Amino acid sequence: MVRPSLVLISCLSLAAPPAASAAEPSDDVWDFSVDLDGQPIGRHRFTVSSSGDVRQVVSDASFQVRVLGFTAYRYRHEASERWRGDCLTSIAARTDDNGTPSEVRVEPRIAAPTPRGADAKPDRDACLMSFAYWNPAMRLQTRLLNAQTGKLEVVQVRRFSEDQLLVRGHAVAATSYRITGVAWPIDVWYDADGRWIGLDTVVAGGRHLTYRLP
Repeated sequence: MVRPSLVLISCLSLAAPPAASAAEPSDDVWDFSVDLDGQPIGRHRFTVSSSGDVRQVVSDASFQVRVLGFTAYRYRHEASERWRGDCLTSIAARTDDNGTPSEVRVEPRIAAPTPRGADAKPDRDACLMSFAYWNPAMRLQTRLLNAQTGKLEVVQVRRFSEDQLLVRGHAVAATSYRITGVAWPIDVWYDADGRWIGLDTVVAGGRHLTYRLP
């Protein structure tokens, strides 16, 4: 059996929540059930806490693939991100990929004012984003920070298809955006209000990984 290496899940660490004023902190939670080839293997929970233009994002994933009653693969991933507006200001992540541990700590540079003048060029490193599916600005990016490796991935994001997804037992009209440039294409689903509601991708061995809100 080819074990489904889930290094791709680092990209899943991280549909936009309603804007909150500085006086009204708010939390948005996505608690996804995760299936591999239609069989449940665990959960991935995202919590976005907002206060003004500051966001704290916590991601917690736990997967276990069992074959004939035996555990063939385990995956554990925890990440904490801090944002100001659409700019990632810090990230700390810890991963156990079937017994292989890794840790990432990155503090991208704080966004600087846009330079002015005929010869001025914007600083592309001044404002970075991770694979933040909860943030609609992610769909406009050409580089995203991988929370498991700490590397910048060159990506392309495009509107891909329309369908209906089951969301908490109800059929919901949905639009997918496909992310390419990573090991396997990732289809991220949003409802009519732009809220993240699901994800589909393929992992090693051609197996189908899905995120759905139970």
